[in-house]
Amino acid sequence: MEKIKFLLLPLFISFSVMVIAQKKVQSGAYYDYNVRCQGVEMDGSVTLESYGKGRNYMDAAVQAKKNAVQAVIFKGIKDGNGGCSSDPLLFSSSPETQYEEYFAVFFADGGPYEEYVSLKDERISKKFKRDAKKSKNFQQRMVVVRVDRLGLKKKLKADNIK
Repeated sequence: MEKIKFLLLPLFISFSVMVIAQKKVQSGAYYDYNVRCQGVEMDGSVTLESYGKGRNYMDAAVQAKKNAVQAVIFKGIKDGNGGCSSDPLLFSSSPETQYEEYFAVFFADGGPYEEYVSLKDERISKKFKRDAKKSKNFQQRMVVVRVDRLGLKKKLKADNIK
């Protein structure tokens, strides 16, 4: 009996270690909300798929438009079909902080950024996400927008933003 216990003990320990070491699978899906290129127009504008979150439809759509313009200016468009330029309009190390006052006015609600983005394609997808902490419904939207990349480039150059 002692021999059986002695032989089963290492087997039980190794089995326990294997069970504990297994990676736990989390429920839910991972969504990548990067701005994606859908196409390039002949007038210098780009068609982008952008995501925004807000309390209602309009807040989420406005945030998606701001995210699209910010991606063109600061990050460049790296995802999507590859037709869009992956280079950002501003190449300095941290233009968001260097020109903080300029961009605060530029991206304000009803600000100048709206001249360079439109919902011409008007394809809007709705996703809901519930915030458990605040117990409020937040809407997440995917919006296909058109951003005037050349117009933005001219505006930033005229305002001496480099």
